[in-house]
Amino acid sequence: MQLLYQTHSPYARKALVFAYEAGLADQIEVVHHETSPTLRNDAVYAQNPLGKVPVLIRPGQSALFDSDIICAYLDTLHDRAPLIPRDGEARWQALRLQAIAQGLADAGIKVRWETVRRPEALRYDALREAYTLKLIESYDWLERELDADAPLHVGHISIATALSWLAFRELPDFREGRPKLSGWFDAFERRDSMRATPLSGETHD
Repeated sequence: MQLLYQTHSPYARKALVFAYEAGLADQIEVVHHETSPTLRNDAVYAQNPLGKVPVLIRPGQSALFDSDIICAYLDTLHDRAPLIPRDGEARWQALRLQAIAQGLADAGIKVRWETVRRPEALRYDALREAYTLKLIESYDWLERELDADAPLHVGHISIATALSWLAFRELPDFREGRPKLSGWFDAFERRDSMRATPLSGETHD
């Protein structure tokens, strides 16, 4: 398999960390591609009409895109304990965390657009503040709700890769006043899967 990847994408990193945790990383060739909403990458568009990474190219089968779908597929390929619980409340708690992580990354990207990406004269302060509030509220929710003792699952991977990206981009801090979340994150960052997939690079528009 081949994973179309970007070293500064929280979504792509989530899929690759999942692959490491599932014991599948050695079956995947990682191919870096630069993409952004204003930079067309024809090789990525050829596999994903949205023009975004990650994309998982499977020999003899259609390409899969979106980190949630890629993780769900990878979870069918290994014989370890499932990283997406199959049923019961554990499943819904894992998917709920995954949804929060997706929202964190989405909101962080929007804050960056209104802070450093968009030309200064076109930045919309009210929109930046609204998306910053989504980040802060989500951080507080995680401090209350994150089950640090649950068996590893896709929600944990999603939250860790989203928070790591937010810190990498120097977006609103999730640490201050949140000792539970900070301690859990610091421990997760020491996992081999995170060490093997460091964030790097700048977005090219």
